[in-house]
Formats: sequence, structure tokens, C-alpha cells
Amino acid sequence: MSLERHTSAVPIELTHAERQLLCAGVGQWGGPAEVSERLAVALGFADVADFDAETLRLSQALGGDAELSPRDAVRALVATEVVFASDVLGAGVEWETVTGYSDTETISILRDLQGKLVGHYRSLHS
Repeated sequence: MSLERHTSAVPIELTHAERQLLCAGVGQWGGPAEVSERLAVALGFADVADFDAETLRLSQALGGDAELSPRDAVRALVATEVVFASDVLGAGVEWETVTGYSDTETISILRDLQGKLVGHYRSLHS
């Protein structure tokens, strides 16, 4: 089952720190990072237009404390992982400068999120 087609009414509970980091991550797309068609699809979106619309929606939802479905949380996590880690595809070495999050702080929060969301990711792909 593809990630872009799966939805669930069960919201994911995220801490304030997790929400803020994901908001910073999805907010970097279109800034220092630009998504290609192939990358948008690999990240679980239909295409670049869907990626742009959905990352804007996700950023607003994260910043406004709206509930996130497992699908939304996983897509925000994957988009943040790439924009944080990749200097070729994302913000990379500019991450701390543009977000204010240190690498150490970011990795710590990402690891917590990964532990929380890995089961949801697997269920979305089963």
C-alpha cells in the first residue's frame, strides 16, 4: 500500500519539541532545499505539487498543534530526516544556521520520533 493513499483517523501524539523540530524540517523545503519529482515520490508524496501543498499543510498543522495522522507524521519525519542530513538534497551543514537546532539536539529528537513512528511506517507499507 503506498504511503500517499493510506489515511488513518488515529492521531499521533507528539511532544512540543517533536512538533517544533518537524515544523522546522518541513519548513526548509523550498528554502535551502528543493525537492525533485523523484524525491517527492520517494518521500511518500504523489509529485512535487503534492509535496509543496502537503508540506505547507503539515507545517501549519505542526505549528498549530493540530492532530496528525500516522501518515502525516511519517511523511513529516522522512522529509525532516532528508532535509537535515543531506547537504546535496537538503539543508545539510546549513541546518543549525537556518533552524537554530544543533545536530546533537536534532538527532536526539529524531531518534525519539523514529522510535515512536517506526511501527506506523511499517503498518503503512504492509
